[in-house]
Amino acid sequence: MTENRIPLAGVIGHPISHSKSPRLHGHWLKTYGINGHYIPMDVAPQDLAQVVRTLPKAGFVGVNITIPHKEAVMSVADQITDRATLIGAVNTLIFREDGRILADNTDGYGFMENLRAGAPGWDPKSGPAVVFGAGGAARAVISALAEAGVPEVIVTNRTRVRADKLKDDFGQRVTVADWVQAGNVIEDARLVVNTTSLGMIGKPELRVPLDGLRADAVVTDLVYAPLKTRLLAEAEEMGCTTVDGLGMLLHQAVPGFERWFGERPVVDAATRAAALR
Repeated sequence: MTENRIPLAGVIGHPISHSKSPRLHGHWLKTYGINGHYIPMDVAPQDLAQVVRTLPKAGFVGVNITIPHKEAVMSVADQITDRATLIGAVNTLIFREDGRILADNTDGYGFMENLRAGAPGWDPKSGPAVVFGAGGAARAVISALAEAGVPEVIVTNRTRVRADKLKDDFGQRVTVADWVQAGNVIEDARLVVNTTSLGMIGKPELRVPLDGLRADAVVTDLVYAPLKTRLLAEAEEMGCTTVDGLGMLLHQAVPGFERWFGERPVVDAATRAAALR
């Protein structure tokens, strides 16, 4: 990047109009007085590779990648981090000055930072975690929990075969439970995580009985529309510490912004307000 060029970054998805990332990065650019831009780009799957390879020539220093491109973009990258390889998906691309494209996944980082901020008393080694869902978000969460030292991650998913695949990939630290047993497996959990879209505005509710929840458990939902899902509201009534999903979105954006614009942004109340505006 030549010194007189204004650094450009953005987010690629299909569709993209719902993304909060432009608002978030725009807030940080303004806060830190950085002369750069962050642009939402709706790119169809058949155009993905051509667009990504062209962007560095137009002054882009990197981009975020969202649905449905998080797996497909791996074939475009020149280098993929170990954590992105393990998760099997990418959410951040860094365009290096030597022309190479580095692919990373910061979802697990964002999840853990949000959890630490919202539940500072939670100890990863205190006991098992239960994860609802077995998609890409679940893979990022399980990877992060294993790295943090959680002794056992119990995965339950409506389609059992997808949960079994996670056990194959992550090994003995993962235990699989049938979806009908979800209400029972949470009884010993110190952490419960919903990685499904159930409970999101426009989706069915997550109907798992929570009677067995320990009052000292932490419950977090990756859904952030609404901010307080039914899962979080019920867990809060039972005395649990709850952590909403917006913080994960905010924290996962930090490493990319720092790499692209040279400033490590702080996630604070103003950041949350900007994303919700």
